[in-house]
Amino acid sequence: MTEEFAGLFTAYTADPDSIGRKLSRAVAERSRRDPLIAATATDIALYPGDGRPPTVEGFRISTRGFKELTAISHLGPAVASLVRLRALGDESWRESAERLLVETKVARAANSPELWRERIAVEAHRGREHEIADLVDRACAATARYLTAALDDEERLTPETLRREYLDDGINSMMVATFFLVSLDISYRVTRWFTEQDLDWERAMVVIAGRQGRPTAGVTWNTSSVATMILAASGGRLPLDRVYVAPHAPTFPSPADGDLTEVIALEEELRTLWCGTRATVELGEVMFDGYPRYVPGGLTLPDVGDPRVTEVSEMPAIRSAGDMRALVTRLRIVLEDPRQLLSSCVTDFAAASLAAAGNDPTQVVVPGLTDL
Repeated sequence: MTEEFAGLFTAYTADPDSIGRKLSRAVAERSRRDPLIAATATDIALYPGDGRPPTVEGFRISTRGFKELTAISHLGPAVASLVRLRALGDESWRESAERLLVETKVARAANSPELWRERIAVEAHRGREHEIADLVDRACAATARYLTAALDDEERLTPETLRREYLDDGINSMMVATFFLVSLDISYRVTRWFTEQDLDWERAMVVIAGRQGRPTAGVTWNTSSVATMILAASGGRLPLDRVYVAPHAPTFPSPADGDLTEVIALEEELRTLWCGTRATVELGEVMFDGYPRYVPGGLTLPDVGDPRVTEVSEMPAIRSAGDMRALVTRLRIVLEDPRQLLSSCVTDFAAASLAAAGNDPTQVVVPGLTDL
């Protein structure tokens, strides 16, 4: 930059004493008492404001049942990956298939209603243990059957037999059910936790911080399962324009043994990030009053009920828990659309169903699990 223009440039930005930084600090000072919600890929921290200590709710990897249900969810893509490996001429498919077969049999032998009721013991799944155990048993049996046939005759390992003999024979509905059950549990616990906080949602500042899944996913509010859950937990009281998805924002590690030191240390930086963004947003009305203003719009979801619909560019609408065409289409979309989180194909539907049931998971119909 030329010396003559450097001072003019830094007068507004890129300087600790610039006009822009002063405005951000002024907005931050005004918002110091407002609650700040910071969500990472695994935890949500609530900073009540005014220097009061935060509280943290873990919602993913460290929680009961997540890895067990995810292991079952992965059966579909794991077997499909074996099909692709063979098609690509990679002979490692056989060794991997044998390993998957062994692990599937081990998991099936350990599976029982008592396991889900007494050892895994997910509160949101209480009363469904027999259904879950039966679903897992059928998924493992189908997987073992298909893998055994493929290992005996590798010509059976094709996309056509994968779909006809495996996925369409119950595995698709199993994947929907297990993804839904995980989302039901997380949404239930997050909603209950937020209810206990007695938040002023209209003043809440929300930052979805850091990477949420694969590098390209979850970077907008409508593709972020965490944003979906927080919005549902607010009961529609959280204004959408107060939710910022910040994939490059700093994050805190999951607190170990209740140690919130690193969570506390990050509050000021996260507040500054939110308020700096807000400061720019609020300039719009100051500078351009009288011109059309930006309003976060709702997402119109495509309807795939018509079999003639063969392409969609967004997640399709789910008309009911029995709408398997839409639900399985979502399984495909989360693979093909890099914006989507792989595990969140039904998070919005689960969160909305739970909210409609007053956060009572026993009143929610689980697609692919509950008899319809």
